[in-house]
Amino acid sequence: MSQRRVIELFYDVVSPYSWLGFEVLFRYKNIWNVDIQLRPGFLGGIMHASGNKPPAMVPSKGAYMTQDLEKMSKFYQVPLQQPSDFFHVVIKKGSLAAMRFVTAVQMSHPEFLEPVSRELWMRIWSEDKDITEPESILEAAKKAGMPGDQAKKLLSTLSSPEVKNRLKETTDKALAYGIFGMPSIVAHINDKPQLYFGSDRFELLANELGEKWLGPVPQKPRL
Repeated sequence: MSQRRVIELFYDVVSPYSWLGFEVLFRYKNIWNVDIQLRPGFLGGIMHASGNKPPAMVPSKGAYMTQDLEKMSKFYQVPLQQPSDFFHVVIKKGSLAAMRFVTAVQMSHPEFLEPVSRELWMRIWSEDKDITEPESILEAAKKAGMPGDQAKKLLSTLSSPEVKNRLKETTDKALAYGIFGMPSIVAHINDKPQLYFGSDRFELLANELGEKWLGPVPQKPRL
């Protein structure tokens, strides 16, 4: 078997397109023989440091995004649904607490990193629920299969220097790669990191990997 190529996924659960990229990568993990390394970062910090702005802050882009997410949800078969109060939930509340929790999970119980991330996306982008309050975060962890005592212990560490520094390190690493938004994929091909921004660059990524792109749901028969 050929050596597994490394693909880093920089993401934030506040980003719906990150969810799309996340699900597609895991669908292709074994098909492409790649090693996916999840890099939970803080999108707000990346946007600020890179001078980028949320697309929803531009009215015409925001209107387009609403329609685009509906189409992408069906095409990618990911249950996306925009929060009822998008500005308050996404822009005002943000995701700092959630991403600190995800970071703490990565540091202490990495076996839960994938399901916890998915459950937080489900809450904000499918069930129209909060992802910032402690009880909401604990509920996501519970649905991901994490024992309650472990989740509560991690929740108590969100303001610790260790967790805050790890999240900052990941965010800084993203910036060093030239990342300005999420999702961002860094594929290490021939010992060189190649950056792909967004959830719609998989066909190009497949070509660079020398693999086939079978659509966003590769297990589904193509007519």
